[in-house]
Amino acid sequence: MSERARVNLQDYRDVEGPFDRIVSVGMFEHVGINHYETFFRKSEQLLAEHGVMVLHSIGRSEGPSVTSPWIAKYIFPGGYIPSLSEVLPHIERSGLLITDIEILRLHYAETLKAWRERFLAHREEVERLYDQHFVRMWEFYLAASEMSFREQNLMVFQIQITKRQDVVPMTRDYISREERRLRGAEGERHPPLRLAGE
Repeated sequence: MSERARVNLQDYRDVEGPFDRIVSVGMFEHVGINHYETFFRKSEQLLAEHGVMVLHSIGRSEGPSVTSPWIAKYIFPGGYIPSLSEVLPHIERSGLLITDIEILRLHYAETLKAWRERFLAHREEVERLYDQHFVRMWEFYLAASEMSFREQNLMVFQIQITKRQDVVPMTRDYISREERRLRGAEGERHPPLRLAGE
């Protein structure tokens, strides 16, 4: 893929654009609530006039709250799970337009369940690499996180953002049409599914 993709390890504030497409996955939870204005102003600068941005983030469905002290100490120091009410005003003030919001409620619970099952299937190997304390802590993190999505107030939101109203189609139908087209183009060429690290 080196001829088709370039990977840069750099601060988003140092990136230069413009870009037709911007997709942020798994990063926004680490931007910090005090930096949301900077994040969206930079996004507005980087997005081309006809561009589309998708912000994918874990979020809270019950409004602003605090980070679990255990998560803050052992898993994601400095991380924060935002509510939509904390994010949307910053998008609006940046001059960007929200063209769609999708809430994925239980999807990530299933992802965390699969991660935990795979982790436990390799428990002895992980314990050799780290130790029993790490294994217990990580199992607890995965189980507790799954339950937070299943039974409490966590969800994943995806916000589609543009600079102009007419950049994306009026309905979401184009997404499923494109998925069908890509599956058809893929035909029988299904790449083998590999686990992380394989």
